[in-house]
Amino acid sequence: MRPAGAGDRNGKRDPRLLLLAGSTAALFAALVLPARNGSADRLLWANGALTVYFVLSVLCLLFAFRRQRRTDPYSYSTIFYAGFALFVFSLAVTHGFAFARCLADPGRYDARQVLFTLLHSAKNYMFVTSPLLFGFSAALFIANLRLIRREGRRFVNILGILLAFLLVFGEIAIGLLDLWTSVSERLMIVPVIIVNLFAAMYLYFECMMIGTCIVDLVVLRLVPDPDRDWLIVLGCGIRRDGTPTPLLKGRLDLALAFARRQEETTGKLPGFVVSGGQGPDEIRSEADAMADYLLSRGVPAERILREDRSGDTAENMRYSAALIRARQPEAKTAFFTTNYHVFRAGIKARQAGLDAVGMGAGTKWYFWPNAAVREFIGLLTEHRGTQLLILAGLIAAYTALTVLALG
Repeated sequence: MRPAGAGDRNGKRDPRLLLLAGSTAALFAALVLPARNGSADRLLWANGALTVYFVLSVLCLLFAFRRQRRTDPYSYSTIFYAGFALFVFSLAVTHGFAFARCLADPGRYDARQVLFTLLHSAKNYMFVTSPLLFGFSAALFIANLRLIRREGRRFVNILGILLAFLLVFGEIAIGLLDLWTSVSERLMIVPVIIVNLFAAMYLYFECMMIGTCIVDLVVLRLVPDPDRDWLIVLGCGIRRDGTPTPLLKGRLDLALAFARRQEETTGKLPGFVVSGGQGPDEIRSEADAMADYLLSRGVPAERILREDRSGDTAENMRYSAALIRARQPEAKTAFFTTNYHVFRAGIKARQAGLDAVGMGAGTKWYFWPNAAVREFIGLLTEHRGTQLLILAGLIAAYTALTVLALG
């Protein structure tokens, strides 16, 4: 499969997201604010309208995800579409039940109930999805214990254990704070704001993490068309003796297997671009180690290009693209990395101007949780502006809801 074109490249903000946020604010002003002091009948129709709106929003997000997946799956927007579609679906279900309760017994509920339903949405979503969070935390903890036994007490391995504890502690802390708000009779608005601000932040990061996992699984199903001119293999460290690590061999073997299948299918022999510089603790460049491995597997030297200057994924793609264009400006490419790294590598490929599909080699199970967290953090830090904008919007919305509901 090959993407038809470039969608939301380089992490640019999608105007549809701004439209969705604006329409949400408009609907809130039109329906929720009047319902604050309105009648039970107003509450009924406010919940009904919000149910319809959230259902349409879910469909909009799913359609946008499907369209982006077809045009350019390596787009940051796909994370947002996939992650927040689940949360918006929970809002649709919640207000659907509220609408049904009001329809069955309209005199039982206060008109301000619609505000409280929205106010508790982040907290309730977090509690409902807590088994997933606890399960991921347990997997992260066990995986990092296994890594420590194999690789020693490196900071990145210990960091995973600390993150697992923080995730569980945050879930428990919000539960205790929520219990405090239910029994507190003084300064009620302060603890409620604290609970909902924490819940909004957890909601955001949970949605983005779920979205990242979904997108990772989607891009792993993509397979390049068997008409590639060049196959880019991304480096990831070598042994002390200068030979590829098992992780790097997995990438090289995957590229070799694809090249054989392409030759059998179309008769076209692709070239290889081995990309990776020399780290401070390496005796040679990763590119040289990979080239020697390919030569030992029967690949002719003239079909191997060595890119030995790069120090990260962005440079891998940028320098490899320059080498390919110097030889063949209209070349068709594919890239090969490890499964947890395909999506982020695809984003870097797009930024370098490569319309390439990637494939990911498998890895041992205990590498995946820790590596997935590092990739997730990398994606967040690379799009700080978008992150802060969305997070600030959530915090502002839940603060305003708290003031309106309790003020």
